[in-house]
Amino acid sequence: MNNENITFIVNGNEVAVNVPGDMPLLWVLRDKLGLMGTKYGCGEGSCGSCTVHINGEAANSCVIPIAAVAGQKVTTIEGLSSGGLHPLQRAWIEEQVPQCGYCQPGAIMQAASLLARNSSPSREQIIDQMQSVICRCGTYLRMIRAIERAASEMKK
Repeated sequence: MNNENITFIVNGNEVAVNVPGDMPLLWVLRDKLGLMGTKYGCGEGSCGSCTVHINGEAANSCVIPIAAVAGQKVTTIEGLSSGGLHPLQRAWIEEQVPQCGYCQPGAIMQAASLLARNSSPSREQIIDQMQSVICRCGTYLRMIRAIERAASEMKK
């Protein structure tokens, strides 16, 4: 496929790339823009490690072609918070969520999408949102506690 000039907004900054339109967003972020926080896991949108926000909604960047985000707003883990840690990132640390840490950026982005829509999610809603993240280390209970902690902190 021929390269295309594609412009979109990443973490508040407009960027332009010249890549094949079917190149996955994940590889543009990592290989072309140097944003290494978004991780490659399965390559088929099943594990959640590559989760970013597109116009505020959680999306698996490994299956989104770059052409689909032309003119859109993309937020990665690096852009989740300006000027310090996001309440979720602080809660992740306080609850000692990471073990190997590989899925954590995607998990945080999934959780941030939930809290942006619902500032007081029930435990059931949290579990439902986090179903799309596979944590090989099994830190799900710590993730739930961290999301509950962050939701509480964000209300203050």
